[in-house]
Amino acid sequence: MTMVGKDKGDPKPARTLSPERQPRKRIRIRPPALAPVRLPVPTHHGEVAIGLAIILIAGLSHLTGASPLVGIALLGLGALALALAFRASTADRRMATALAESETVNRGELEELADRMWELRESEERFHGLVDALGDLIVHRDRSGRIVYVNRVFADLLGRDPSTLVGRTLSQLGIDIGLVPDAAFTDGECLSSTDVAIHTRGGVRWYSWIEHSVRDDSADSVSHRAIARDITARKRAETALINARERAEQASRAKSSFLATVSHEIRTPMNGIMGMATLLADTELTLEQRTYVGAVSTSASALVALIEDLLDYSKIEAGRLELEPQALPVNELVENVVELLAARAFAKNIGLGCYIAPDVPETITADPGRLRQVLINLLGNALKFTDEGGVTVAVSRAEKNGAPALRIAVSDSGPGLEKDDINRIFKDFEQVDGSSTRRHGGAGLGLAITKRIVDAMNGAISVASTPGEGSEFAVLLPLGAETEEAGRVEPVLEEVNAVILSPFAQEAETIAMTVRVHGGRAAIAATAEDAARLAEESGRPFNTVLVDASLESDDGALITRLHALGVGGDRALTLITPSERGRLPAFRASGYGAFLARPVRGRTLLRQLLGSKSETTWPAAETHDRTHDAGTMGRRAGGLNILVAEDNEINAMLARAALSRAGHRVTLVSNGREAVEAVSAPGTRFDAVLMDLHMPVMDGLDAINAIRRHEEERGLAPLPILVLTADGQEETRSGVLAHGANGFVTKPLDPDELLAALELQVTA
Repeated sequence: MTMVGKDKGDPKPARTLSPERQPRKRIRIRPPALAPVRLPVPTHHGEVAIGLAIILIAGLSHLTGASPLVGIALLGLGALALALAFRASTADRRMATALAESETVNRGELEELADRMWELRESEERFHGLVDALGDLIVHRDRSGRIVYVNRVFADLLGRDPSTLVGRTLSQLGIDIGLVPDAAFTDGECLSSTDVAIHTRGGVRWYSWIEHSVRDDSADSVSHRAIARDITARKRAETALINARERAEQASRAKSSFLATVSHEIRTPMNGIMGMATLLADTELTLEQRTYVGAVSTSASALVALIEDLLDYSKIEAGRLELEPQALPVNELVENVVELLAARAFAKNIGLGCYIAPDVPETITADPGRLRQVLINLLGNALKFTDEGGVTVAVSRAEKNGAPALRIAVSDSGPGLEKDDINRIFKDFEQVDGSSTRRHGGAGLGLAITKRIVDAMNGAISVASTPGEGSEFAVLLPLGAETEEAGRVEPVLEEVNAVILSPFAQEAETIAMTVRVHGGRAAIAATAEDAARLAEESGRPFNTVLVDASLESDDGALITRLHALGVGGDRALTLITPSERGRLPAFRASGYGAFLARPVRGRTLLRQLLGSKSETTWPAAETHDRTHDAGTMGRRAGGLNILVAEDNEINAMLARAALSRAGHRVTLVSNGREAVEAVSAPGTRFDAVLMDLHMPVMDGLDAINAIRRHEEERGLAPLPILVLTADGQEETRSGVLAHGANGFVTKPLDPDELLAALELQVTA
């Protein structure tokens, strides 16, 4: 057997390397078609050899004695062959040179093109690097919504390789982004944006997705290019903000509810204190005791006003300031507010006047409750800070941003305001004097609430003030387009030449303005001598004189002096406050033909000066007094049978005392159910019902509804029902009237107002 072995002289087998350690082979790249291949230059040795051979044959033919013509022909043919070979060689060398030059140029161009392609690729890589560094998602989709390109950030977000995402749709990746419909394209383009949630391995991330879609009608293609930015932090902040706002709103509602509950609990005993103080004031008291009772009433009223301010502020802070615009007679509203606060002016011995320009419309559209509150706050502030002189309210037409507006200005002769004070008095809890030694109290909420109400009414409030000379607060409220234009003012007082004698120049000026605007003439004097001097200077005697009762004595000394000086011989009127009514017989005996109640209403002044014999108009409270007196006298003999539903013992006691003094019979119940049972009981018929709004077992509104249903079922005439509540807001008033009540009496109960309202409803 033959052994086959390795020969020692054989070379050793090559060592095999692992694939990772094997050297990479150089890749030979075939030059592109534009790169020319160098060709060898032809030598044409064959053509030269043939030509030489032909010449050699020509020489041999001559030596052998061939015909000379043959030799010459062969010699010419050989020379021609050599010439052709030389010419071809020259052309080939020229062609080779041209090709070499062309190759050099082409190689330079190729190198330049390669450099540009390298720069372009480097720029593209740098661009992708920058885009990826921004952290935004880049997605390019085709017409059908399939992915054409995504950047590395998008792929890393989903934990995929970019190449594996090409050709897939976003819905397949769990991303809810649709395609733009063809109808949404404008001029071949459409820009859309939305917020989208993307589920990742780290949880849900929110992105702001902005997509630009382009349609190419010529190529019938649509391209969707989108960029998305991570807004997860913003979304979390928005969610936290919404939660915080909800918690704040809940806290605000809880605060408002707490304030409403606490204020109700405070106002209930306060109403009792004020009511009992009123009843106590009607008893036999010494002067000292009457002073103490007045102090109790004043303090309780101040506390109730503070509570009302806190409630209003709480509502405004909670964003629950709701207006209820309706048509209202602005003249009557303004004059009623002035008369309501007149007692404060009279108590401080300062003047209070009201002037309403003739061009002011009869009715405007506004929230009457809120407008009344604005007037009370401004006028109350003016009266509080004015110790000498007076306060006036002027209403006129104006413009706000070129549109018609109503201007209400409250002017006073108080201490005035510094410029720095003007800038801060409308802020919450701010006062002109915030020191512990200030003369005037208050929470600093009145003007802040006023400004917010005026802003809610699309109005504006401004202040003009000079330290030491007083201030003017002006409110501008827009008038609706439906507001009627005022008619032409007729000069009905053109024959009146009046002089006004008053220690209150501001109040007297409002009376004089009313006379002048209606065609008359009016002057203001402090004494009879001043009046005589003014008449002499004008050259026309005064035919009308208006004298403030504070200047006149019971024996008529002033009017006598005026007559002696020849002033006011035709007509004399006296200006009196409600507390001076007892002096009227003495004034009439002294020669005063009529009187005007202060503050003077413009229309009442016109009626008196035109010679009307109608009854003089008194302030609202005084009218109630006289109405009560007349009604009480008419019913004193038999009295009324009245049901009072009130759960508070103090208020019930107050109502019983006020009604019993007027001669009425009173039945008390403590909740709404008992009130319904009392009205429904057979054989019992009440003349009227006073119903508290908030009571246990059954509240006032439910009781009113039950009583009205009982009347409908039995075919009975509606029973007059007056609601008793401390909530005097306009929406509450409207609500109780809508439930079937006939009237509304606010707490604390004023006996005179209660009896006047009761008489009015029963008489109706």
